[in-house]
Amino acid sequence: MALYNLTRTSIRGLVGGLCRPTITGLENVPSSGPFIVACNHLSFLDSVLVQALLPRRVGFFAKAEYFTGTGLKGYAMKSFFEGVGSIPVQRDQQAASVAALRTLLDILEDGGGVGIYPEGTRSRDGLLYRGRTGVGWLALTSGAPVVPVGLIGTENLQPAGKKTVKPGHFTLRVGAPLYFQKTGPEHALPARRQATDRVMDAIAELTGQERAESYNRNRPEG
Repeated sequence: MALYNLTRTSIRGLVGGLCRPTITGLENVPSSGPFIVACNHLSFLDSVLVQALLPRRVGFFAKAEYFTGTGLKGYAMKSFFEGVGSIPVQRDQQAASVAALRTLLDILEDGGGVGIYPEGTRSRDGLLYRGRTGVGWLALTSGAPVVPVGLIGTENLQPAGKKTVKPGHFTLRVGAPLYFQKTGPEHALPARRQATDRVMDAIAELTGQERAESYNRNRPEG
């Protein structure tokens, strides 16, 4: 916990000083109990920013390789991702797979917060793509509220294909929690689809992004 608090405080101070972000709606994050953050995805930095700026710990997936490196660089990378509360996931394991979702479900059942990108991977063209139904599965199975988060401008901090970060203003908007009746894991696919669409509508309202009718077919970053 000490590492988490230190890492988050450091990132928050750095981001606040260099980027001067506009942040609204933090009061919408539940003060206790499980919750699911559902966010649009524009930049590699999105998870770190959400984890640092929200008032409670949020577990997003990060590649397992970030936790297994050797030497000073490997230690630093592992400490950083552990410090922000990231969850290791195998490169060949899709974030929406049943095994991965059950990892998030375990955290929710312990009263924690988890983060998920319903689009699956980053939008390279700024469109908001159709949501994959993993977020609906989590919401209906756990009964945890879904907190929609909209990011605007984070794609300019680290454009796709670039390794360097360019400080700049961005906006983080937290919407009102969405509540779904807990049904457990045995629920019909249409219910999962309906819940997911409701989440995506909330994200679109926060970001103002143009909607895409299709799924994002870009390959996850390697």
